[in-house]
Amino acid sequence: MDDLKLVAKPRTILDPTSTTTKTRRPKRRTALVARELGWYGVDIAALSESRLPGTGQLIESGGGYTFFWSRRSNEECRKAGVGFAIKNHLVGKLDSIPEGVNDHLMTLKLQLQLSKKTFATIISAFAPTMTNPEETKDKFYEDLEAILSSVPQTDKLLLLGDFNARVGKDHQAWSGIIGHHGIGKCNSNALLLLRTCATYGLTLTNTMFRLPTRNKTSWRYPRSKH
Repeated sequence: MDDLKLVAKPRTILDPTSTTTKTRRPKRRTALVARELGWYGVDIAALSESRLPGTGQLIESGGGYTFFWSRRSNEECRKAGVGFAIKNHLVGKLDSIPEGVNDHLMTLKLQLQLSKKTFATIISAFAPTMTNPEETKDKFYEDLEAILSSVPQTDKLLLLGDFNARVGKDHQAWSGIIGHHGIGKCNSNALLLLRTCATYGLTLTNTMFRLPTRNKTSWRYPRSKH
C-alpha cells in the first residue's frame, strides 16, 4: 500500500449519462471519469460537484472503479455534491463504506496494513465559493473541523478537494503550511483554509512543487484573465 496514489478532482460533473458524437449512444459520465483515472493510475480520487442526488454508489466494472457520492435530494438545490472514485480492489479494504456528512463533505477510512492495523482517514471536500454568505462558509469549516477533531491521532490524514481559495505565496508567514510555489494574493476564503491547516497541522501540498502556472490554478477571471 506504500504506492497508493490519490488525487483531488475539482468540478467533476457526474450526471448519469452523456452522448458520444460517434455512436449517439448514452455513455455514463462515471465510465468516462473511470477511464481517465485509469490512464493516470489513480487509486482514489476525491470528486467535487458530482451532481448526483441523494447518497449512493455505482460500480464501473469495466472501468475498475466504484463511485460513492453524497448530495441533496432531487427536490433540493443541487449546486454542490462530493464523492469518491475508488479502485474496485481497494473497496474491500475500507473500514466501512464512505460516509456522506452533507453535500460538501464525505469521509472514508482505509486500512493500510493488516498486521499493524494502520488506517488512513480521507476527506473529500467542496468548500463554498466567494459569493456565498459568510455564515455558509463558517458552517462548512465548523463541520470540517468537527471531522478533523474526530480523526484518531494514529490515522494517516488526507484532506482532498476544491476549496475555492487562493492561498497566495507568503510561505514565511505560513511556514510549514504553504510551500515556495504558491501563486497570487491570499483571499478571504484562503484565510479560513489556512487557519484550519494551522490548527490541525496540515500542509497544502500543491504549493510544494514547481509547476507551470497553468497547472497551479483551476479558474481565472473571465475579463482580466488573471
